[in-house]
Amino acid sequence: MHRLELKIPPVAVFVIAMVLINRFAHIFTFAHIPLPYVGVVWSICFVLSGFIGIAGIYEFRKAKTTVNPTKPHQATSIVESGIFHYSRNPMYLGLLLLLIGFAYWQENGLSLLTCVGFVWYMNRFQIEPEERTLTQIFGQPYVDYKTRVRRWI
Repeated sequence: MHRLELKIPPVAVFVIAMVLINRFAHIFTFAHIPLPYVGVVWSICFVLSGFIGIAGIYEFRKAKTTVNPTKPHQATSIVESGIFHYSRNPMYLGLLLLLIGFAYWQENGLSLLTCVGFVWYMNRFQIEPEERTLTQIFGQPYVDYKTRVRRWI
C-alpha cells in the first residue's frame, strides 16, 4: 500500500471522487435522501472552499515554499500564518468542502459517503506521508505545530 503514498495528486483524487459522487447518485437511486436547503448548502460549501483553498495557496506563495503536494521534501519552511493557523491542510479542506457540497446537492447517501472515503484516502496516502517528511525536515518545530493546529479543522 505504500506504493500509493504521494503518488496520485490530490486534485486527481478529488476529480475521481466527484465522478463517483455523480455516478452513485445516478446509479444507486435507492440511496436518494431528500435534504433541505440543497442550493444553500452547495453555495456555502462552494464559497468557503474557494476562500479556504485560495488562502492556503496564498500563504504558501508568500512563504516561497512548494505548493506541489507530491513533493513535500521540497518544502523550505513551515507555514503557520493566515489560514494555516487554523488548519494544517486548508487546500485539502477546500477540496473536501466542494465534495460535501456536491454530494449534498446530489441528495444521495452513497455520494455523501464518498466524502468519508476521500478523507480516509487523503489522511492515509497524502497527509501522513507529508507529515513524516516534514517532521524529518523540520523536526521539533513541525511537531510543535502539529500539536497546536488540527489536521483538517
